[in-house]
Amino acid sequence: MAEVGSEAQPLRVAIIGAGPSGFYTVSNFLKQKELHVEFDMYDRLPTPFGLVRAGVAPDHQKDKSVQRAYDKSAQTANFRFYGNVEYGRDIHLSDLKKHYHQVIFTSGAPFDRSLNVPGEDFEGSFSATEFVAWYNGHPDFADRQFDLSQESVAVVGIGNVAMDVARILCKTHEELAVTDMADYALEALKKSKVKNVYILGRRGPAQAAFTPPEIKEMGEFADADVTVSAEEATLDDASAAALEASGDKNAQKNVAFVQEYAARPNAGKSRQLTMRFLVSPTELLGEGGKVTGIRLVKNKLVAGDDGSIRPTATDEEEIIPVGLVFRSVGYLGQPLPEVPYNADWGTILNNAGRVVDTDGSPVTGIYTAGWIKRGPTGVIGTNKTCAQETVGCMVEDLAAASINIPEDPSVEGAESLVQERQPDSISYSEWLKINEVEVSRGEAEGRPRVKLTSIPEMVKVAKS
Repeated sequence: MAEVGSEAQPLRVAIIGAGPSGFYTVSNFLKQKELHVEFDMYDRLPTPFGLVRAGVAPDHQKDKSVQRAYDKSAQTANFRFYGNVEYGRDIHLSDLKKHYHQVIFTSGAPFDRSLNVPGEDFEGSFSATEFVAWYNGHPDFADRQFDLSQESVAVVGIGNVAMDVARILCKTHEELAVTDMADYALEALKKSKVKNVYILGRRGPAQAAFTPPEIKEMGEFADADVTVSAEEATLDDASAAALEASGDKNAQKNVAFVQEYAARPNAGKSRQLTMRFLVSPTELLGEGGKVTGIRLVKNKLVAGDDGSIRPTATDEEEIIPVGLVFRSVGYLGQPLPEVPYNADWGTILNNAGRVVDTDGSPVTGIYTAGWIKRGPTGVIGTNKTCAQETVGCMVEDLAAASINIPEDPSVEGAESLVQERQPDSISYSEWLKINEVEVSRGEAEGRPRVKLTSIPEMVKVAKS
């Protein structure tokens, strides 16, 4: 019998999730020139690219250029895409074990962490993910309604996603109309009455999770001023000392931008973005079940014995009247049927990408990469090295003959299974039809693309 990984018997790999980690799994394997690998990539949406399509801000088109590299991987003869096929609904682990030597889960972290404060379930309280997915045209969120007649909005969190949400709320229609934002979102934001946007961070500028390009953009709006109080922009002694000792250039740039905004005079623009530091929400206030405000406690930073600097609540409180609240305080991976999961971390149980049982023993042939492996850290490119680590383990296990032995490792066997379970599965060539229609519509309007936002419409175009 031919050796697995040879031309006569290729290594069969199933990839669950068509985002960056899934495609970096393919590109890392392709560097193994001596290996012959067949890739079958599954995604519950008809479209590939995950958060690059549905999470990257529409006004950040450069960040979406990585799709060209993913497309190059997808165009190889040994790659197949099965879109509109959901793990746990259409296919199960037993099916994958029947057809593949190795299975890797790259399904991301789609759930927002909770604030765990009273009033969080009031109308007008949302996760940032809901809003981001809505304006990016994600089919699951296309029907969401956000009351943009409210004049004041709070965004809780101080990472890049929080900055994205605030930026979209502050931009003019003209600034957004040249993007690939969903049409319905463009129209809703055009009618927006939002005048005041508050970004709320529980720690100081030196500990902020945003990156320098993101904070720089906050000072470049056509019709929104950015303000920071001088007190909150000033570093405490412990933060200043830690920042100098660390030599962290990005954190130093972040602090410089924040302090520049604190010194900048107000230009009288129609919208106001206020960045707050050292505050934590303790309650969402409401009337008639709707958000009317957010109660904040003032924090102070305290240096711990281990050198870390942590926020500690004081007895000083304030209330900001707002009608909408978006929380962006971290993300959790989705538990997957029959896959060991750590609920506290929101990740699949794993060791360097090898999925492990609760006792720490490896689960033969099962792997993970991306946010579902390590948690929601890093930027898009971080997933490349993350996938590289996992692929290294997969290659090692193949060499050690520690792989699943499938009953039917043929391409045709998996194709037949998918066709039986989900006749409306979408191949990569069919996705390219969707892409062609979107890009063509975009060109007609001077935009990168005009997205299709319903699965039935996507399937109709793909099958035409």
